[in-house]
Amino acid sequence: MNIALIAHDRKKKLMIELTTAYREILKEHTLYATGTTGLRIIEETGLAVHRFKSGPLGGDQQIGALISEDKIDMVIFLRDPLAAQPHEPDVTALIRLSDVYEIPLATNIGTGEILLRGLGAGFADWRTITNEVETKILDI
Repeated sequence: MNIALIAHDRKKKLMIELTTAYREILKEHTLYATGTTGLRIIEETGLAVHRFKSGPLGGDQQIGALISEDKIDMVIFLRDPLAAQPHEPDVTALIRLSDVYEIPLATNIGTGEILLRGLGAGFADWRTITNEVETKILDI
């Protein structure tokens, strides 16, 4: 699966804790992240991460574009609801796109952990199955 990892500044430490705790599950998947979050994950966990620009510089939009192309299967976005974000419209758009394209989305560590545990247990296989069925239909 293709998993996007995003964290606002005051949530980056939590993202590192989450990715460290679930490193064994995450290493089996393709990871994408916004700039600083991705760099911190790489440095502190050793996981391979495709990095985009920082969120305020367009990274959220880059991930949103992949969602709209059905190239992201899960998003863990540890957002800070108590801090104003200069790129709030981009944040809102990314959340909306996740809903439009039915992409599992966690916006806090509790839900992020549930998604990762579900992923490890095979509960997120419906994305793979759905994509395989759509590919077969297109091939007909």
